[in-house]
Amino acid sequence: MSVAIIQEKLLSYQCKTVLEQENALKEIAQEIALLALSSAGFFQVAAFQGGTCLRILYGLERFSEDLDFVLQKPNKNFAWEHYLKNMQEEFSAYGFNVELKSRAKLDNAVKMAFLKADSEGGLLVIRDLRSNKPSLRIKLEIDTHPPVGSNYELKYLDFPLPYSVKTQDLPSLFSGKCHALLCRDYIKGRDWYDFIWYVARQVGVNFELLSHAIAQVGPWQDKNIQVTPQWLVEELNKKIEIIDWDKAKQDVVRFLKPRELATLELWSKDFFRSRVAKLANYL
Repeated sequence: MSVAIIQEKLLSYQCKTVLEQENALKEIAQEIALLALSSAGFFQVAAFQGGTCLRILYGLERFSEDLDFVLQKPNKNFAWEHYLKNMQEEFSAYGFNVELKSRAKLDNAVKMAFLKADSEGGLLVIRDLRSNKPSLRIKLEIDTHPPVGSNYELKYLDFPLPYSVKTQDLPSLFSGKCHALLCRDYIKGRDWYDFIWYVARQVGVNFELLSHAIAQVGPWQDKNIQVTPQWLVEELNKKIEIIDWDKAKQDVVRFLKPRELATLELWSKDFFRSRVAKLANYL
């Protein structure tokens, strides 16, 4: 029955390419991981955030490859190993073997948004026990020293079984995204794709959270910046001027379905200035 559930879920994606199927399988594994974390009590101390959170809980169109979380209270001693046994048992029920590798053992350094300057990372390596297919890999990342000011809400999912997930609310998530847009020291087109999504839905910004994040880590650290709507708009416009938009588009292409690719033709300084102007109108 468990195998049939996975197969039925995969068919629901109506994948048309190998890449789409790979993304769909990874997302299925992400949801099994969330169920395992939920049943282990993880969301009593942490909350879901990031692109995968937007995808699974709020309907973001693009795929996302990582599972990002934030502790509700700082804890420098947090360890993923505490939750590994439950994840192993849950994945085994659906025909997968899972192991957790710590960030220190990874071949490549994990790039992190500034909001995760103090973080605990890991990599789930998931192998299908029914075949010799290559392993799926899902990066886990959690902010162990979060800035204060987040607001949370409880969401409910029903795959592969009903369970609950605590998440930052949308204005708090948008604040984290704004912080990444302004403070990340490398180009990530997915950030700007998500920015368009937030603005299209006129999501507000949690300025308390953004202010503490700006003061905690990044180029404005400890500079007592007054983070206002006007300040945010001005700094976003400055950032837009120095982005290599062709490079930004390349980053996001593999996470989009074919019908969405044409929207990338709009990406330019002028287009994103217009999105910032729309943001300014409703803040």
